[in-house]
Amino acid sequence: MSKTMTFSGLSFVGHWQKITLLLLLMVSVCWFFADTEVIALEPWSELGRMGQGFIHPDFFATEYLLEALWQTISFALLGITLGLLLGFPLALWYQHPLIAAICAFIRAIHEIFWALIFLQIFGLSAITGILAIALPYAATFARIFSDILQQAPRHTLFSLPKGTDKLSAFIYGRWMHMYPQIVDYIRYRFECALRSSAVLGFIGMPTLGFYLESAFRQGHYEQGGALLILFVLLIGTIRFWAKPIFLWLYLPLAVYFLPPIPTIDGQLIWRFLSVDILPPMLQGQPFLSWFEPDILPKVFDWAYKLISQQVFPGMIATLVLAFCALGLTYLLTLVLLPLNTRLMMPKVIILIMRIVNLILRSLPEYLLAFVLMMLLGPSMLPAIIALALHNSGLMVFLMARQADSVTVPMTYKPRIDQYSYLVLPALYPHFMGLLFYRFEVIIRETAILGMIGVMTLGFYVDSNFSEIRFSAALLLLVFTAGLNVIVDYIARRLLH
Repeated sequence: MSKTMTFSGLSFVGHWQKITLLLLLMVSVCWFFADTEVIALEPWSELGRMGQGFIHPDFFATEYLLEALWQTISFALLGITLGLLLGFPLALWYQHPLIAAICAFIRAIHEIFWALIFLQIFGLSAITGILAIALPYAATFARIFSDILQQAPRHTLFSLPKGTDKLSAFIYGRWMHMYPQIVDYIRYRFECALRSSAVLGFIGMPTLGFYLESAFRQGHYEQGGALLILFVLLIGTIRFWAKPIFLWLYLPLAVYFLPPIPTIDGQLIWRFLSVDILPPMLQGQPFLSWFEPDILPKVFDWAYKLISQQVFPGMIATLVLAFCALGLTYLLTLVLLPLNTRLMMPKVIILIMRIVNLILRSLPEYLLAFVLMMLLGPSMLPAIIALALHNSGLMVFLMARQADSVTVPMTYKPRIDQYSYLVLPALYPHFMGLLFYRFEVIIRETAILGMIGVMTLGFYVDSNFSEIRFSAALLLLVFTAGLNVIVDYIARRLLH
């Protein structure tokens, strides 16, 4: 991509303008149908109490604070490690359509949904938290590592001594070329894993999210404010304490201090896989009887009712919410990006905005939506705002360095008109590519926001898990993953 004034204006006006207009049209239609009513009676009063909690945080109110912090780090670290061990081999065979399809399906299901599945087998144990992070992250690593390795130059392979084995040729000929990019991405995923680990506390895991939910739900905002401040500091200081050389110390400690792992009941696992996940009319029936004439119609009728009453309404609500959040993310990123680049702002303003971005990208969408719902009431509006704030903060963080490196003429002045004419067009293709990548993430996050009352697919998934209807929950998860895969495919087609 050119970083000079030679940027192709025709290409920008043609291809990207059409995609932008299509996006804004979809957002406008979805916003018309979205439930954005403010239901809370006194949101400003509650917001004031929360503000007082952040001004006067109580760091000693949480009894097991250090333990919760360490468990948050442990689950993230062990989940990332297991994800790497599984994801790296998969990356080598990711070009196979079956491997790519399986990975796409696995990463399309959010960590909380994986946790709800493993919760039925392993209970509230460390295994549940680690596997819930490791499985989708392994699928993500497989895709990203495959893409990175495809970009590695091939000329080194031809300069290796004759007879070099395949493993050595791969490591020295391809892996080492892309090693810095791989390490940077692992560090970024570890930051994501910390957020995922904290969110797992909302379903009972002993991480920071467990105490955060309790504090805010009970109105103990001094305690909640202290926990949020600590979590932001944990994310913001990753580059200081999460150095690779320290991993040899952290990993053994993470394993040693894990909560006690209960005895795994093989019969419980077998019952879940062979009985609980089957449709009600097939449970307890011999396999051959499944194909009897009076059984199959009942299965189809069960699936039809589930799809018509829960899947379709949930998918429509998920897409409406996701498009609204995507549109607001688009606008917020366009507004915040100029405030984070040296081409527009002095260093003092940039420093302040970088702190703001750190806060926005550190707080999980689920947590932001939970807090905003307490202020604004149970509608789509808190979820839209939470998704947009988090994703715009993350996009600005990823694009600010690229904005600083754009080459501008000597006559350039830090004004919005010159920024819009000389800088933004050079950034726009990457900006839209990143936005559509975040759309896949927004779809995943939108689904789980149903667990706090928004009637997306996640609302119905959580309801079925709560009512011990595992077969219905798993069918809904299949449609949730399918929706994410389809959206990702369409986004890729639009960008290319």
